[in-house]
Amino acid sequence: MDSKYVQQFKRGSLEMILLCLVAKKETYGYEILTELNKGSAAVLGYAREGTVYPILYRLQEAGLIQSRMGPAPANGGEKKYYSLTVQGHKALSEMVTFWRDYTVCVNGFIDECNLSEETK
Repeated sequence: MDSKYVQQFKRGSLEMILLCLVAKKETYGYEILTELNKGSAAVLGYAREGTVYPILYRLQEAGLIQSRMGPAPANGGEKKYYSLTVQGHKALSEMVTFWRDYTVCVNGFIDECNLSEETK
């Protein structure tokens, strides 16, 4: 079981990760879940609809992504496709720049940290 601190790190990075996935191409919820779980399950754990969809709604409400209804070839119905807005591209760029600086900063402290094998 993850500590509350690990859970906070995971929650804090999910919005940026979802924006990255949507930035790659117009996509839909199940595809986002599949890509997220394929690329991150070992570290983030398996993402569930109850986690991902509320974040997508928040990102859409914030104007960072937009959605449209489109055909679902598999069953002849429709599904919601997501894409990044101009504002979303700017926000993602800011997040990625911050994240890179943040990890360099944090890694600097970690590298100087004296962790014994017992505490790892």
